[in-house]
Amino acid sequence: MIEVVAAVIFNGDKFMIAQRNLKKSQGGLWEFPGGKIEPGETGEEALKREIREEFNAEISVGELITEVEHHYPEKDVKLYFYRAELVGEKLEVLEHEAIAWISKEEKDKYQFAGADDGVVERI
Repeated sequence: MIEVVAAVIFNGDKFMIAQRNLKKSQGGLWEFPGGKIEPGETGEEALKREIREEFNAEISVGELITEVEHHYPEKDVKLYFYRAELVGEKLEVLEHEAIAWISKEEKDKYQFAGADDGVVERI
């Protein structure tokens, strides 16, 4: 099972979602950004590194919101979703197609990747 972290980055009552790169698995679907935990990293360290790599941004990581196990045809993943906030105003979209800041009420306008689908309800 692959362990993955994801950031639920809040700004007021909205949170950020990112559209997956069209060239990757589940391309075009929306997700909470993050990535694999590397050997020797904590979940918080992995999340900070991933956000730096994907958005050239710094975050502060808060509490664990939920854990989800998901079974894709090609792999099994366990995701840890953490509450987070941007540190500073710097944010560049480097690996995704786009980002959106949405409220819970707007979630149905977006098609989420399998493991991310349903997490909005737990926020």
